Amino acid sequence: MAQFEITIDDSSLPALFSGGNGLASLVEQVLNQVLALQVTQALQAQPGQRTPERLGYRNGYRERELQTRIGTLTLTVPRTREGEFSPELWERYQRSGYPLAGEAFVLALCEMVLQGVSTRKVEAITQELCGASFGKSLVSKLCQALDPLVKQWRERPLGAFPFVLVDAIVVKVREDGRVRQCSLLLATGISESGHRHLLGFQLGDKESEASWKGFFVSLKERGLTGVDFVVSDDHAGLVKAIEGSFAGATSQRCQAHFLRNLSDACPKAEVTAFLASAKQVLWAPDLPAARTRLRETCAAFEGRCSKAVALLESGFDEVTSVMVLPLKYHRLLRTTNSVERLNEEIRRRDRVIRIYPNRASCERLLGALLMEFDEAMSSGKVYLDMSEYRAWCQSRDALRCPEGSAAAFKGKESEVLVSAG
Repeated sequence: MAQFEITIDDSSLPALFSGGNGLASLVEQVLNQVLALQVTQALQAQPGQRTPERLGYRNGYRERELQTRIGTLTLTVPRTREGEFSPELWERYQRSGYPLAGEAFVLALCEMVLQGVSTRKVEAITQELCGASFGKSLVSKLCQALDPLVKQWRERPLGAFPFVLVDAIVVKVREDGRVRQCSLLLATGISESGHRHLLGFQLGDKESEASWKGFFVSLKERGLTGVDFVVSDDHAGLVKAIEGSFAGATSQRCQAHFLRNLSDACPKAEVTAFLASAKQVLWAPDLPAARTRLRETCAAFEGRCSKAVALLESGFDEVTSVMVLPLKYHRLLRTTNSVERLNEEIRRRDRVIRIYPNRASCERLLGALLMEFDEAMSSGKVYLDMSEYRAWCQSRDALRCPEGSAAAFKGKESEVLVSAG
Protein backbone atom coordinates (compact mmCIF):
# COMPACT_ATOMS: atom_id res chain seq x y z
CA MET A 1 0.00 0.00 0.00
CA ALA A 2 1.42 3.37 -1.03
CA GLN A 3 1.93 6.02 1.68
CA PHE A 4 1.69 9.72 0.88
CA GLU A 5 2.63 12.80 2.86
CA ILE A 6 -0.36 15.18 2.88
CA THR A 7 -0.31 18.88 3.81
CA ILE A 8 -3.46 20.51 5.21
CA ASP A 9 -4.17 24.24 4.99
CA ASP A 10 -4.68 25.47 8.57
CA SER A 11 -7.26 28.01 7.41
CA SER A 12 -9.67 25.22 6.46
CA LEU A 13 -9.72 23.59 9.91
CA PRO A 14 -12.01 26.10 11.69
CA ALA A 15 -14.63 25.56 8.97
CA LEU A 16 -15.02 21.96 10.16
CA PHE A 17 -16.77 23.20 13.31
CA SER A 18 -18.71 26.08 11.85
CA GLY A 19 -20.95 24.11 9.46
CA GLY A 20 -21.11 24.79 5.75
CA ASN A 21 -18.83 22.87 3.40
CA GLY A 22 -15.76 22.70 5.63
CA LEU A 23 -15.50 18.91 5.53
CA ALA A 24 -15.92 18.84 1.77
CA SER A 25 -13.18 21.43 1.37
CA LEU A 26 -10.83 19.41 3.56
CA VAL A 27 -11.47 16.15 1.69
CA GLU A 28 -11.05 17.97 -1.61
CA GLN A 29 -7.55 19.15 -0.55
CA VAL A 30 -6.55 15.63 0.49
CA LEU A 31 -7.79 13.98 -2.70
CA ASN A 32 -6.16 16.55 -5.00
CA GLN A 33 -2.83 15.96 -3.30
CA VAL A 34 -3.32 12.21 -3.57
CA LEU A 35 -3.97 12.57 -7.31
CA ALA A 36 -0.81 14.65 -7.78
CA LEU A 37 1.29 12.13 -5.84
CA GLN A 38 -0.23 9.21 -7.73
CA VAL A 39 0.68 10.66 -11.13
CA THR A 40 4.20 11.31 -9.85
CA GLN A 41 4.43 7.70 -8.75
CA ALA A 42 3.04 6.48 -12.10
CA LEU A 43 5.52 8.61 -14.13
CA GLN A 44 8.37 7.99 -11.66
CA ALA A 45 9.34 11.66 -11.86
CA GLN A 46 8.55 14.93 -10.13
CA PRO A 47 7.22 17.87 -12.22
CA GLY A 48 10.10 19.16 -14.35
CA GLN A 49 12.48 16.44 -13.17
CA ARG A 50 14.55 14.76 -15.91
CA THR A 51 15.62 11.22 -15.04
CA PRO A 52 16.31 8.06 -17.04
CA GLU A 53 13.52 6.30 -15.11
CA ARG A 54 10.80 8.69 -16.32
CA LEU A 55 7.87 6.81 -17.96
CA GLY A 56 5.98 9.76 -19.43
CA TYR A 57 5.23 13.47 -19.28
CA ARG A 58 2.53 15.60 -17.69
CA ASN A 59 0.14 17.52 -19.91
CA GLY A 60 -1.77 19.89 -17.65
CA TYR A 61 -4.90 19.27 -15.55
CA ARG A 62 -8.60 18.88 -15.95
CA GLU A 63 -11.26 19.72 -13.38
CA ARG A 64 -13.89 17.10 -12.70
CA GLU A 65 -16.74 17.12 -10.21
CA LEU A 66 -17.32 14.20 -7.90
CA GLN A 67 -20.67 13.85 -6.11
CA THR A 68 -20.39 12.49 -2.57
CA ARG A 69 -22.51 12.40 0.57
CA ILE A 70 -20.58 15.36 1.99
CA GLY A 71 -21.10 17.52 -1.08
CA THR A 72 -19.65 18.18 -4.52
CA LEU A 73 -15.86 17.92 -4.73
CA THR A 74 -13.95 19.69 -7.51
CA LEU A 75 -10.93 17.54 -8.24
CA THR A 76 -7.92 18.58 -10.32
CA VAL A 77 -7.17 15.46 -12.32
CA PRO A 78 -3.67 15.36 -13.88
CA ARG A 79 -3.32 14.67 -17.57
CA THR A 80 -0.42 13.01 -19.36
CA ARG A 81 0.58 13.05 -23.00
CA GLU A 82 -0.98 9.63 -23.32
CA GLY A 83 -4.34 11.05 -22.17
CA GLU A 84 -6.17 11.68 -18.95
CA PHE A 85 -4.55 9.98 -15.96
CA SER A 86 -6.79 7.20 -14.58
CA PRO A 87 -6.31 6.99 -10.84
CA GLU A 88 -7.62 4.19 -8.67
CA LEU A 89 -10.01 6.68 -7.08
CA TRP A 90 -12.81 5.82 -9.54
CA GLU A 91 -13.45 3.73 -12.61
CA ARG A 92 -12.62 5.28 -15.97
CA TYR A 93 -15.39 7.44 -17.51
CA GLN A 94 -17.54 7.15 -14.40
CA ARG A 95 -18.70 10.65 -13.49
CA SER A 96 -21.26 9.70 -10.88
CA GLY A 97 -18.90 9.37 -7.95
CA TYR A 98 -20.19 5.90 -7.18
CA PRO A 99 -17.18 4.68 -5.15
CA LEU A 100 -17.21 7.71 -2.83
CA ALA A 101 -20.97 8.02 -2.68
CA GLY A 102 -21.07 4.69 -0.86
CA GLU A 103 -22.96 1.49 -1.57
CA ALA A 104 -25.59 2.25 1.06
CA PHE A 105 -26.35 5.61 -0.55
CA VAL A 106 -26.63 4.08 -4.02
CA LEU A 107 -28.93 1.34 -2.74
CA ALA A 108 -31.05 3.99 -1.05
CA LEU A 109 -31.44 5.79 -4.38
CA CYS A 110 -32.45 2.54 -6.09
CA GLU A 111 -34.95 1.80 -3.33
CA MET A 112 -36.49 5.26 -3.73
CA VAL A 113 -37.03 4.59 -7.42
CA LEU A 114 -38.51 1.14 -6.79
CA GLN A 115 -40.92 2.49 -4.19
CA GLY A 116 -42.36 4.98 -6.66
CA VAL A 117 -40.49 8.22 -5.85
CA SER A 118 -40.42 10.40 -8.95
CA THR A 119 -37.16 11.51 -10.56
CA ARG A 120 -37.95 15.11 -9.68
CA LYS A 121 -38.23 14.24 -5.99
CA VAL A 122 -35.06 12.14 -6.11
CA GLU A 123 -33.24 15.11 -7.60
CA ALA A 124 -34.52 17.42 -4.84
CA ILE A 125 -33.60 14.98 -2.07
CA THR A 126 -30.06 14.37 -3.35
CA GLN A 127 -29.59 18.12 -3.74
CA GLU A 128 -30.47 18.52 -0.07
CA LEU A 129 -28.31 15.61 1.12
CA CYS A 130 -25.27 15.91 -1.13
CA GLY A 131 -25.34 19.45 -2.42
CA ALA A 132 -25.70 18.08 -5.96
CA SER A 133 -28.62 16.68 -7.90
CA PHE A 134 -28.78 13.15 -9.29
CA GLY A 135 -30.69 13.41 -12.57
CA LYS A 136 -32.74 10.66 -14.16
CA SER A 137 -29.90 9.52 -16.41
CA LEU A 138 -27.60 9.04 -13.43
CA VAL A 139 -30.30 7.29 -11.38
CA SER A 140 -30.98 5.00 -14.34
CA LYS A 141 -27.27 4.20 -14.57
CA LEU A 142 -27.11 3.36 -10.88
CA CYS A 143 -30.19 1.14 -11.14
CA GLN A 144 -28.42 -0.98 -13.75
CA ALA A 145 -26.69 -2.63 -10.79
CA LEU A 146 -30.02 -4.40 -10.22
CA ASP A 147 -29.85 -6.23 -13.57
CA PRO A 148 -27.83 -9.28 -12.43
CA LEU A 149 -30.00 -9.66 -9.32
CA VAL A 150 -33.23 -9.57 -11.32
CA LYS A 151 -31.79 -11.93 -13.94
CA GLN A 152 -30.74 -14.44 -11.29
CA TRP A 153 -34.18 -14.31 -9.69
CA ARG A 154 -36.00 -14.73 -13.01
CA GLU A 155 -33.89 -17.79 -13.86
CA ARG A 156 -34.10 -19.49 -10.46
CA PRO A 157 -35.32 -23.12 -10.53
CA LEU A 158 -38.94 -23.83 -9.64
CA GLY A 159 -40.64 -27.00 -8.39
CA ALA A 160 -44.09 -28.47 -7.86
CA PHE A 161 -46.92 -25.94 -7.60
CA PRO A 162 -50.42 -27.52 -7.52
CA PHE A 163 -52.17 -24.14 -7.80
CA VAL A 164 -51.12 -21.48 -10.32
CA LEU A 165 -52.81 -18.08 -10.78
CA VAL A 166 -52.10 -15.96 -13.86
CA ASP A 167 -53.04 -12.46 -14.93
CA ALA A 168 -51.72 -9.60 -17.06
CA ILE A 169 -51.45 -5.83 -16.80
CA VAL A 170 -50.84 -3.26 -19.54
CA VAL A 171 -47.79 -0.97 -19.30
CA LYS A 172 -46.52 1.69 -21.69
CA VAL A 173 -43.01 1.40 -23.13
CA ARG A 174 -41.21 3.77 -25.48
CA GLU A 175 -39.88 1.77 -28.40
CA ASP A 176 -38.74 2.68 -31.93
CA GLY A 177 -39.55 6.33 -31.30
CA ARG A 178 -43.16 5.72 -30.28
CA VAL A 179 -45.10 4.69 -27.20
CA ARG A 180 -46.39 1.11 -27.28
CA GLN A 181 -48.72 -0.76 -24.97
CA CYS A 182 -47.18 -3.99 -23.76
CA SER A 183 -48.64 -6.76 -21.60
CA LEU A 184 -46.84 -7.69 -18.41
CA LEU A 185 -47.68 -11.38 -17.87
CA LEU A 186 -47.63 -12.51 -14.23
CA ALA A 187 -47.84 -15.94 -12.59
CA THR A 188 -48.06 -16.78 -8.91
CA GLY A 189 -48.22 -20.26 -7.42
CA ILE A 190 -48.95 -22.06 -4.19
CA SER A 191 -46.38 -24.72 -3.40
CA GLU A 192 -46.94 -28.11 -1.81
CA SER A 193 -45.92 -26.59 1.53
CA GLY A 194 -48.69 -23.99 1.21
CA HIS A 195 -46.42 -20.96 0.68
CA ARG A 196 -47.20 -18.47 -2.06
CA HIS A 197 -44.51 -17.58 -4.62
CA LEU A 198 -44.27 -15.25 -7.57
CA LEU A 199 -43.19 -17.70 -10.25
CA GLY A 200 -42.16 -15.14 -12.82
CA PHE A 201 -43.11 -12.44 -15.27
CA GLN A 202 -42.64 -11.67 -18.95
CA LEU A 203 -43.11 -8.55 -21.04
CA GLY A 204 -45.03 -9.41 -24.20
CA ASP A 205 -46.21 -7.39 -27.18
CA LYS A 206 -49.80 -8.30 -26.39
CA GLU A 207 -51.85 -10.77 -24.36
CA SER A 208 -51.97 -13.38 -27.10
CA GLU A 209 -51.88 -17.16 -27.13
CA ALA A 210 -48.31 -17.09 -28.44
CA SER A 211 -47.15 -14.73 -25.66
CA TRP A 212 -48.76 -16.83 -22.94
CA LYS A 213 -47.42 -20.08 -24.41
CA GLY A 214 -43.91 -18.67 -24.51
CA PHE A 215 -44.27 -17.58 -20.89
CA PHE A 216 -45.54 -20.99 -19.77
CA VAL A 217 -42.74 -22.74 -21.67
CA SER A 218 -40.16 -20.63 -19.84
CA LEU A 219 -41.74 -21.56 -16.48
CA LYS A 220 -41.71 -25.27 -17.34
CA GLU A 221 -38.10 -25.06 -18.50
CA ARG A 222 -37.25 -23.75 -15.04
CA GLY A 223 -38.84 -26.83 -13.49
CA LEU A 224 -42.50 -25.94 -12.95
CA THR A 225 -44.36 -29.24 -12.41
CA GLY A 226 -47.37 -30.69 -10.63
CA VAL A 227 -49.84 -28.02 -11.81
CA ASP A 228 -53.34 -29.20 -10.90
CA PHE A 229 -55.47 -26.03 -11.01
CA VAL A 230 -54.90 -22.86 -13.06
CA VAL A 231 -56.94 -19.78 -12.16
CA SER A 232 -57.29 -17.10 -14.84
CA ASP A 233 -59.72 -14.81 -16.63
CA ASP A 234 -61.55 -15.84 -19.82
CA HIS A 235 -59.19 -14.25 -22.34
CA ALA A 236 -59.32 -16.49 -25.42
CA GLY A 237 -55.57 -16.60 -26.02
CA LEU A 238 -54.85 -17.32 -22.35
CA VAL A 239 -57.41 -20.15 -22.15
CA LYS A 240 -55.95 -21.85 -25.25
CA ALA A 241 -52.41 -21.46 -23.93
CA ILE A 242 -53.40 -23.07 -20.61
CA GLU A 243 -55.06 -26.00 -22.39
CA GLY A 244 -51.99 -26.54 -24.54
CA SER A 245 -49.37 -26.06 -21.82
CA PHE A 246 -50.85 -27.81 -18.77
CA ALA A 247 -52.45 -31.03 -20.00
CA GLY A 248 -54.60 -32.62 -17.32
CA ALA A 249 -54.85 -29.46 -15.21
CA THR A 250 -58.25 -28.01 -14.31
CA SER A 251 -58.94 -24.45 -15.45
CA GLN A 252 -60.85 -22.21 -13.04
CA ARG A 253 -62.34 -19.05 -14.51
CA CYS A 254 -61.98 -16.04 -12.22
CA GLN A 255 -65.36 -15.37 -10.60
CA ALA A 256 -64.60 -11.68 -10.08
CA HIS A 257 -64.11 -11.19 -13.83
CA PHE A 258 -67.18 -13.32 -14.51
CA LEU A 259 -69.39 -11.18 -12.24
CA ARG A 260 -68.27 -8.07 -14.13
CA ASN A 261 -69.24 -9.78 -17.38
CA LEU A 262 -72.66 -10.62 -15.92
CA SER A 263 -73.11 -7.01 -14.83
CA ASP A 264 -72.40 -5.78 -18.36
CA ALA A 265 -74.94 -8.25 -19.80
CA CYS A 266 -77.69 -7.34 -17.33
CA PRO A 267 -80.18 -4.41 -17.58
CA LYS A 268 -79.23 -1.65 -15.15
CA ALA A 269 -82.49 -1.91 -13.27
CA GLU A 270 -81.84 -5.59 -12.52
CA VAL A 271 -78.09 -5.54 -11.87
CA THR A 272 -78.20 -5.48 -8.07
CA ALA A 273 -80.78 -8.23 -7.69
CA PHE A 274 -79.33 -10.48 -10.38
CA LEU A 275 -75.75 -10.22 -9.10
CA ALA A 276 -76.88 -10.98 -5.56
CA SER A 277 -78.57 -14.16 -6.81
CA ALA A 278 -75.58 -15.05 -9.03
CA LYS A 279 -73.19 -14.74 -6.08
CA GLN A 280 -75.27 -17.28 -4.17
CA VAL A 281 -74.70 -19.66 -7.07
CA LEU A 282 -70.95 -19.06 -7.23
CA TRP A 283 -70.45 -19.13 -3.47
CA ALA A 284 -72.33 -22.37 -2.88
CA PRO A 285 -70.52 -24.91 -0.66
CA ASP A 286 -70.60 -27.67 -3.28
CA LEU A 287 -71.68 -28.46 -6.84
CA PRO A 288 -75.13 -29.95 -6.04
CA ALA A 289 -76.08 -26.84 -4.07
CA ALA A 290 -74.69 -24.61 -6.85
CA ARG A 291 -76.78 -26.39 -9.52
CA THR A 292 -79.92 -26.05 -7.41
CA ARG A 293 -79.32 -22.31 -6.96
CA LEU A 294 -78.54 -21.99 -10.67
CA ARG A 295 -81.93 -23.41 -11.61
CA GLU A 296 -83.66 -21.08 -9.14
CA THR A 297 -81.81 -18.01 -10.48
CA CYS A 298 -82.52 -18.87 -14.11
CA ALA A 299 -86.22 -19.40 -13.36
CA ALA A 300 -86.48 -16.10 -11.47
CA PHE A 301 -84.69 -13.90 -14.07
CA GLU A 302 -85.38 -15.68 -17.38
CA GLY A 303 -87.76 -13.05 -18.71
CA ARG A 304 -85.99 -10.00 -17.28
CA CYS A 305 -82.29 -10.78 -17.85
CA SER A 306 -82.24 -13.34 -20.63
CA LYS A 307 -78.76 -12.40 -21.89
CA ALA A 308 -77.21 -12.53 -18.42
CA VAL A 309 -79.00 -15.80 -17.63
CA ALA A 310 -77.62 -17.38 -20.80
CA LEU A 311 -74.11 -16.23 -19.88
CA LEU A 312 -74.47 -17.64 -16.37
CA GLU A 313 -75.61 -21.01 -17.70
CA SER A 314 -72.89 -21.25 -20.37
CA GLY A 315 -70.08 -20.27 -17.98
CA PHE A 316 -71.28 -22.24 -14.96
CA ASP A 317 -68.90 -25.20 -15.35
CA GLU A 318 -65.87 -22.96 -15.90
CA VAL A 319 -66.45 -20.78 -12.82
CA THR A 320 -67.33 -23.65 -10.45
CA SER A 321 -64.38 -25.95 -11.19
CA VAL A 322 -62.90 -25.14 -7.78
CA MET A 323 -65.91 -26.65 -6.02
CA VAL A 324 -64.54 -30.17 -6.43
CA LEU A 325 -61.92 -29.20 -3.84
CA PRO A 326 -62.59 -29.09 -0.09
CA LEU A 327 -64.59 -26.04 1.00
CA LYS A 328 -61.64 -24.27 2.70
CA TYR A 329 -59.91 -23.77 -0.67
CA HIS A 330 -62.83 -22.15 -2.50
CA ARG A 331 -62.40 -18.58 -1.31
CA LEU A 332 -58.71 -18.22 -2.19
CA LEU A 333 -58.83 -20.10 -5.52
CA ARG A 334 -62.07 -18.92 -7.12
CA THR A 335 -60.59 -15.54 -8.20
CA THR A 336 -57.27 -13.99 -9.21
CA ASN A 337 -57.63 -11.32 -6.51
CA SER A 338 -54.29 -12.28 -4.97
CA VAL A 339 -52.59 -11.39 -8.26
CA GLU A 340 -54.59 -8.15 -8.41
CA ARG A 341 -52.78 -7.10 -5.23
CA LEU A 342 -49.52 -7.25 -7.16
CA ASN A 343 -51.13 -5.35 -10.02
CA GLU A 344 -52.06 -2.53 -7.64
CA GLU A 345 -48.43 -2.14 -6.57
CA ILE A 346 -47.30 -2.15 -10.19
CA ARG A 347 -49.89 0.49 -11.05
CA ARG A 348 -48.77 2.62 -8.11
CA ARG A 349 -45.24 2.58 -9.52
CA ASP A 350 -46.55 2.93 -13.06
CA ARG A 351 -48.50 6.11 -12.27
CA VAL A 352 -45.24 7.83 -11.33
CA ILE A 353 -43.12 6.79 -14.29
CA ARG A 354 -46.05 6.66 -16.80
CA ILE A 355 -43.90 5.61 -19.77
CA TYR A 356 -40.84 3.39 -19.46
CA PRO A 357 -37.95 4.56 -21.67
CA ASN A 358 -37.31 1.02 -22.96
CA ARG A 359 -38.05 -2.63 -22.29
CA ALA A 360 -34.87 -3.15 -20.28
CA SER A 361 -35.76 -0.41 -17.78
CA CYS A 362 -39.32 -1.77 -17.47
CA GLU A 363 -38.11 -5.29 -16.75
CA ARG A 364 -35.44 -3.96 -14.38
CA LEU A 365 -37.70 -1.80 -12.22
CA LEU A 366 -40.75 -4.04 -12.17
CA GLY A 367 -38.59 -7.13 -11.79
CA ALA A 368 -36.90 -5.70 -8.70
CA LEU A 369 -40.28 -4.70 -7.28
CA LEU A 370 -41.77 -8.17 -7.89
CA MET A 371 -38.64 -9.79 -6.48
CA GLU A 372 -39.25 -8.01 -3.17
CA PHE A 373 -42.87 -9.19 -3.13
CA ASP A 374 -41.79 -12.77 -3.82
CA GLU A 375 -39.36 -12.67 -0.93
CA ALA A 376 -42.04 -11.33 1.41
CA MET A 377 -44.59 -13.94 0.29
CA SER A 378 -42.33 -16.99 0.29
CA SER A 379 -40.70 -16.22 3.64
CA GLY A 380 -43.94 -15.28 5.39
CA LYS A 381 -46.56 -17.44 7.02
CA VAL A 382 -48.19 -20.39 5.27
CA TYR A 383 -50.76 -19.04 2.82
CA LEU A 384 -52.83 -22.22 2.50
CA ASP A 385 -52.93 -25.40 4.60
CA MET A 386 -52.38 -28.21 2.08
CA SER A 387 -53.19 -31.18 4.33
CA GLU A 388 -56.82 -31.48 3.15
CA TYR A 389 -55.70 -31.10 -0.46
CA ARG A 390 -53.28 -34.03 -0.10
CA ALA A 391 -56.04 -36.16 1.45
CA TRP A 392 -58.37 -35.15 -1.39
CA CYS A 393 -55.73 -36.15 -3.97
CA GLN A 394 -55.35 -39.57 -2.36
CA SER A 395 -59.11 -40.18 -2.43
CA ARG A 396 -59.28 -39.00 -6.04
CA ASP A 397 -56.47 -41.33 -7.08
CA ALA A 398 -58.18 -44.21 -5.29
CA LEU A 399 -61.37 -43.57 -7.24
CA ARG A 400 -59.48 -43.42 -10.52
CA CYS A 401 -57.69 -46.72 -9.90
CA PRO A 402 -59.40 -48.73 -7.12
CA GLU A 403 -57.05 -51.04 -5.25
CA GLY A 404 -59.19 -54.10 -6.00
CA SER A 405 -59.26 -53.39 -9.74
CA ALA A 406 -55.49 -52.88 -9.80
CA ALA A 407 -54.93 -56.16 -7.98
CA ALA A 408 -57.30 -58.02 -10.31
CA PHE A 409 -55.56 -56.60 -13.36
CA LYS A 410 -52.17 -57.55 -11.96
CA GLY A 411 -53.32 -61.15 -11.49
CA LYS A 412 -54.58 -61.42 -15.09
CA GLU A 413 -51.72 -59.44 -16.64
CA SER A 414 -50.29 -62.49 -18.43
CA GLU A 415 -53.70 -63.42 -19.88
CA VAL A 416 -54.09 -59.91 -21.28
CA LEU A 417 -50.66 -60.04 -22.89
CA VAL A 418 -51.38 -63.47 -24.46
CA SER A 419 -54.73 -62.36 -25.87
CA ALA A 420 -53.14 -59.19 -27.21
CA GLY A 421 -50.45 -61.24 -28.91
